[in-house]
Amino acid sequence: MSTPQHRPSPERVQQALAAANASTRLRAAMAAGTYPHTQLLDPLLDRAAIEPDFFVRDMLTWALTRHPATRTVPRLLAELDSDRGQARSQALHTLSKIGAGQAWQAVRGRLQDPDPEVARSAWRAAVVLAPIEERAEVIRSLGALLGHGDREVRLSLSRALITLASSTESAGRALHATLEAAAISPDPAVREHASATESLWHDPDAGFEVSVAQAQKVRARAVDPQGQAG
Repeated sequence: MSTPQHRPSPERVQQALAAANASTRLRAAMAAGTYPHTQLLDPLLDRAAIEPDFFVRDMLTWALTRHPATRTVPRLLAELDSDRGQARSQALHTLSKIGAGQAWQAVRGRLQDPDPEVARSAWRAAVVLAPIEERAEVIRSLGALLGHGDREVRLSLSRALITLASSTESAGRALHATLEAAAISPDPAVREHASATESLWHDPDAGFEVSVAQAQKVRARAVDPQGQAG
């Protein structure tokens, strides 16, 4: 068991958070969570905004959750207005880990963030933080994003929609109506994404790639019933 004399000073931890070596930064983040100190909150947030290593970022999030939420949440909310996409994304991720329900309205404001990584973090946070009574409306709002982004962005959106829909009967009805409307969109990308989401919703084991492939086959048959799409 660690003794008080082995407890690193906040100054030493802060210095190590800026080290060139990722392993050193990882140990510093672990120390910051093991021995929480108010003096370390801003250094942790500053580091999270620029940290390139996934494992260090994950440890920084854990360290922040170890500090009192009354002090951490206001700082995280301020980060949502940062010019740095990673700062916003990490703040959203940390708020969801804390389970900061009071942050919901601020999180909701980032559901359509122009940075796709920030938006994905906001969708994942919504799954945790959105009040039950608002989930149907969140689904309708997110439905406007169907067909946008690359494969990873679309998969993240589908997963968020499906998880939100599973929470209440009204949310499930909202997703059904949203996908029905998207299925007749004039945009083929929207129709394909809606079809893939529908398939994934009813058959999670099929996987997103299989669902997309099925949607593409359906679209091809619609273009040419004889199978000669083009």
